[in-house]
Amino acid sequence: MKSVLVIDDNPDIRDNTAEILELAGYKTFTAENGKRGVEVAQREKPDVIVCDIMMPELDGYGVLHLLRKNADTENIPFVFLTAKTERSDFRKGMEMGADDYITKPFEDIELLNAIEVRLKKAAILDNKYSSTQQGVSQFIKDVKNAGLINQLADQYDVENYTKKQALYQESKRPRYLYYLVKGKVKGFKTHEDGKEYITDLFSDGDFIGYLALIEDKNYEDSAVVLEDAEIMQIPKEDFLQMIYGNMDVAVKFIRIITQNVKEKEERLLSLAYSSLRKRVAKALVDINQKFNAENENKPLEISREDFAHYVGTATESLIRTLSDFKAEKLIEIKEGKISIVNLEKLRNLLY
Repeated sequence: MKSVLVIDDNPDIRDNTAEILELAGYKTFTAENGKRGVEVAQREKPDVIVCDIMMPELDGYGVLHLLRKNADTENIPFVFLTAKTERSDFRKGMEMGADDYITKPFEDIELLNAIEVRLKKAAILDNKYSSTQQGVSQFIKDVKNAGLINQLADQYDVENYTKKQALYQESKRPRYLYYLVKGKVKGFKTHEDGKEYITDLFSDGDFIGYLALIEDKNYEDSAVVLEDAEIMQIPKEDFLQMIYGNMDVAVKFIRIITQNVKEKEERLLSLAYSSLRKRVAKALVDINQKFNAENENKPLEISREDFAHYVGTATESLIRTLSDFKAEKLIEIKEGKISIVNLEKLRNLLY
C-alpha cells in the first residue's frame, strides 16, 4: 500500500485530505506543522508528501528544503497546497524542487490525480530500463501512459538499411534519433584531402545522432551502414519532448542513451597519446567488445581501410602492426577476418 504524508496546520483541511486519501486506498500520515512534518517524513519515508505553504514554526518552503537535503527523503515526490492568494508564489517552490501544486480549495479528484501522477513518475524514475529497443520503447510508453509527456507516438518504425547506405550526412540537419536494433554503422568525418577519420563504430543496442539533436546543430560527421541493419527511428520532435518536456524524465532518458560517451572520450584520448601498437591493440579490444556479445569470439569483419580510419593511421601501417600481432600469436587472420587469440595480452599491451 502506498503512503502519503499530509502536512497542514488547518485541522479541517488536514483531516479531510487524509480521509479522501484513505478512502482511495492510501495509507496516510499527518502532521500539524512543518517541523513535525519533517520528523514524520524522516521516520516514515512516505511515497508522496502533500504540504501546505503557510504554516507556523516551519513553512512549506523550509520543509522542502530540509527534505531535499536529506538523502533518505530527497527523492520523495512533493506536492504543495497553496491558497489562491499564494498562487503567484508557487514558482518558488517548483524551483526548489517541488513536483506539483494544488490550489485550495480543491476537488477530491484533483488531489487524487496529482497523487497518482506523482507515483507513476516516481515508479518510472526508479525503474532500471535497459539501453535496448525494448527498454527504450517501454520507457517511452511508461512516460506517455503516466501523463508526463503526452505528445509522443505510440510506437516507432524499424527501418531496414542495406550495406553502404547513408544514415545521415555531415552538415545536414538532424531529423531522428536512431537506435541500432541490429547491424553495424560507422560515423566518420572526411578531410579536405578526401581521407576519412572514423569518429565512432556502432553495433546492436547503440544510439546514434543524439548530440546534434541535443545541441540543436547540424551533424558534425556522417554515418553509413557497414552491414545490413535494422534501425528504429525516433522523430526529432518526440526526442525533444523527452528532453525538454520534463527535467526528471530528461535526465533518465539521457542516462539511457548516452552510455557510450565515456568510452568514446577515452578512445579519442588514446588516439592522441598512445603508440601505434597500443592504439591498434585497444582498437581490437574495442571492436571485439562492440561486435561480439560477452564470451563470444566471432571473427571481426571490418575492412582494413575502415579499421585504419578508426585507429587514425595509414592502412599500410595498420597491416604491418596486425602482421606483428599475428606473429606474436595475439590474433589470427583467415580470409581477411581477424580472430582474437589473446584478449588479455592485447588489453595489457604497454608499448
